[in-house]
Amino acid sequence: MTASADNFDLVILGGGSGGYACAFRAAELGLRVALVEKDKVGGTCLHRGCIPTKALLHAAEVADSAREGSKFGVKTTFESVDMAGVHSYKDGVIGRLYKGLQGLVKSHDITFVEGTGRLSSPSTVTVGDRVLTGKNVVLATGSYAKTLPSVEIGGHIVTSDQALSIDHVPSRVIVLGGGVIGVEFASVFSSFGSEVTIVEALPRLVAAEDEAISKQLERAFKKRKIKALTNAKLASATQQGDEVTVTLESGDTITADLLLVAVGRGPVTDDLGYAEAGVTIDRGFVITDERCRTGVPGVYAVGDIVPGLQLAHRGFAQGIFVAEDIAGKAPTPIDESGIPRVTYCDPEIASVGLTEAAAREKHGDSTTSYDYNLGGNGKSQILQTQGFVKVVRAGDTGAVVGVHMIGARMGEQVGEAQLIVGWEALPDDVASLIHAHPTQNEALGEAHLALAGKPLHAHA
Repeated sequence: MTASADNFDLVILGGGSGGYACAFRAAELGLRVALVEKDKVGGTCLHRGCIPTKALLHAAEVADSAREGSKFGVKTTFESVDMAGVHSYKDGVIGRLYKGLQGLVKSHDITFVEGTGRLSSPSTVTVGDRVLTGKNVVLATGSYAKTLPSVEIGGHIVTSDQALSIDHVPSRVIVLGGGVIGVEFASVFSSFGSEVTIVEALPRLVAAEDEAISKQLERAFKKRKIKALTNAKLASATQQGDEVTVTLESGDTITADLLLVAVGRGPVTDDLGYAEAGVTIDRGFVITDERCRTGVPGVYAVGDIVPGLQLAHRGFAQGIFVAEDIAGKAPTPIDESGIPRVTYCDPEIASVGLTEAAAREKHGDSTTSYDYNLGGNGKSQILQTQGFVKVVRAGDTGAVVGVHMIGARMGEQVGEAQLIVGWEALPDDVASLIHAHPTQNEALGEAHLALAGKPLHAHA
């Protein structure tokens, strides 16, 4: 190609959720776009994260349904989990979505450049011998599965990347880390038939969630015979034969067939030329302002490499925002507290906005909340799920600033919860809305009715 052909309005380094969303929206707005990806468009989310893990979680749900059919008067039996079949199903989902994404790249008339890219100057990305020049550059190189310095990955010690392709169901699994990734995989392995122990250094599981959510999850996991060791710090992990032995700082040891290291994800920014081009890096993360701009004019960053929630839909939204900002649309900056969060374990967790503790810190001790127990919700009783919907409001007369939910299918309720928090609704505003019966969605309405002082299927 000629030098002029490699000049673009926008060069995007990374084809994951943030990168491809930015590329698609920029192309729709008439910008000339180059998208650089060393692997497959779709990134971690499609190929090693959101989609494959949720496919495993659905397979786990089917396994549980087979075991529990008699609870509903249906005679079913659970025989075993065919991991080859599970992976065939999972890979089929990924393959169909990947094919569709490739078609969208072509239909948007984007220049897709396959290869490892490097920021060679504030306005150029080099891929092999090819130099792509952009009036603007977007960094969207994503994240990787972290480990601990004392833990060597290999053999029977794996991260989520390797766990996605495991060819058998281990008898005993230790999950190191009780955050989102840890509890999701713990849920999968337990449903598949493994004996699961979670080791978490912090005082509670899913520590970023409201404390009441953590307590309910720990109770639910105990009922499922998933053992959770909190305030438990790792001293060492060793392998011998087919076993892994984990030693805690307390001196206690645990032995298993598999150790899954789920201690979070780190930003992919090393050796990519970012710092050399003048981009500010802090502990591997790219520092930006509220408009996703780095300190270098014309250079933006989106997704997991930017400090904050490491969620595909956050990167997706940031990518769209940046495309519109470059195109002169002056979009409103993203409110990070308004981004919905879902953890797809069983029971499912969904939340948006401030936890009660954060709300008290921001709005004072007059902050009020209400927990509506799913025991009063007809559809939840039909599904045989337990949990609650918690609504947090600023003070005793202010708007709803947080919604926190736990129970089967709660992720499907977070859309309305996001609107409630995002539009700063009062409990009375939501209480006046009619929620279809019988649905779990009614639980949101009931919680707001109660917080508005007019409980129906709940005690004041």
